[in-house]
Amino acid sequence: MKHTKLIKSFRDAFRGIIYAFRSERNLHLHLIGTVVALAASFYLKVEKFELLFVVTAIFLVFITEMINTAVEATVDLKTKQFHPLARIAKNVAAGAVLCAALFALVVAYVVFADRLKNLW
Repeated sequence: MKHTKLIKSFRDAFRGIIYAFRSERNLHLHLIGTVVALAASFYLKVEKFELLFVVTAIFLVFITEMINTAVEATVDLKTKQFHPLARIAKNVAAGAVLCAALFALVVAYVVFADRLKNLW
């Protein structure tokens, strides 16, 4: 019985991830950034500790983007009419994504800047 509930929980979680990737254009852009960052990490032989920061930044962006998607869907479910609190909820969730993306850019700069300069 518990095993079935666990499988259903994982299935529902994967459905949520798939929905987010199918419905959010920004996640496609983040996915491109992920491929570039991971390829650069391996090509430039980034140390394990630095790679941990790169992967953490990647996951932070994906997680906040999915939370943003959930907040937007919940707000839209509650009201289709303009409401200042609905706008605040959506803006704050989008702000969280922006903060995560800025963190990812800082990590990318710290990890890759000197290595890229040394290539030229």
